[in-house]
Amino acid sequence: MGDSETTPIETEEPKASVNAIEFIKNISPRDVEKCVFADSLVTVSDSGRELGDFSVSVSRASCNEELCFLLHASSHGVIDEVPCGTSIVAYISERLEILEENQHEYVKLEHKMLDRKVHMVRQDDQLMVNRTISEKEGVKTQTHTFPLSSLTGLVSEASNFLILRILSLQKIVPENMTFLSFDADSVISKSTYRALGWKKQKICEELVNTFGIERTVFSAKDTSSTWHCFFLPEGHLVSRVQLGSPAMMKLLHLPLLLDGVDKKQIPVFEKKPLIWEEDMELYSKFLDRKEELKADYTSHIRQHPELKALMADFLQFLLLRKPSDVFSFARDFFAPFASQSPPGNPCKESPNPTFPEVLDNKP
Repeated sequence: MGDSETTPIETEEPKASVNAIEFIKNISPRDVEKCVFADSLVTVSDSGRELGDFSVSVSRASCNEELCFLLHASSHGVIDEVPCGTSIVAYISERLEILEENQHEYVKLEHKMLDRKVHMVRQDDQLMVNRTISEKEGVKTQTHTFPLSSLTGLVSEASNFLILRILSLQKIVPENMTFLSFDADSVISKSTYRALGWKKQKICEELVNTFGIERTVFSAKDTSSTWHCFFLPEGHLVSRVQLGSPAMMKLLHLPLLLDGVDKKQIPVFEKKPLIWEEDMELYSKFLDRKEELKADYTSHIRQHPELKALMADFLQFLLLRKPSDVFSFARDFFAPFASQSPPGNPCKESPNPTFPEVLDNKP
């Protein structure tokens, strides 16, 4: 059984500080462009045992013909023998505004599965937030609407990763910056950032300088969550931990850099040998048809870059639950994503090269 409720939210308070609003206004497209790269870390226990993996990537995209950025953060692992994970897929504007964001969090307990999905999408002058919680007792959904005029200075979980990268590249955190954020219950709250200074860390037998940033998200229930993140001078994440958590994310290998650009981001095209068959005409037709299909499939994936992220999350969840009826399971899994989406999908990866609380206390 399940229940649903729709709640219009009045958000006169809290408000973002003047310094926070000015900071966002002063972010240039070039600042965000420097954040286009991928990080991959492992989740380890206090004793150093590997528990899972953590990754976050930023790529260029477009949404409603507006140049933007596609962010995908993912974390999966096992803590205290409990499988858990979080993923975030979001389209973010150059001004770090939410165009569309999907969050998925799960915890697989011994006798039940806890599952939470949050879908946010900008529609006209409002931000629609759809929250779905699935437990053994049933499914509960909530829909909130926020006027965009009340969300000046908002930093979502997705845009937070861009804020952190920008601050780490600038190597300074301005004082008195209080942003708006959503807490774990999708209620508007406040968040702050603070510099932790420089710290030596050992990565793969090499001692490197890292710059630390503290982020705290306050809740309407008078609780707060604090993370400490350390970055290389080039903006790559070295370590991430939520205070009080038994696990932390850490970088195992230093990224290879070439003039400030990741080598792993530079495509390498290998020349493949062409094997000709005896029937040249038949083989030529085969190649033509092959290229036609390949172009068609590649075009569709390029127009929907979120496919890879969503399918990876679906397969992870499927293998954890091991349902007997895969079709019904797939229908229930994807239903919340379709409930708030407008007709069609205007968001796509940009071909123009010029231009999720596991993320709390789980891996």
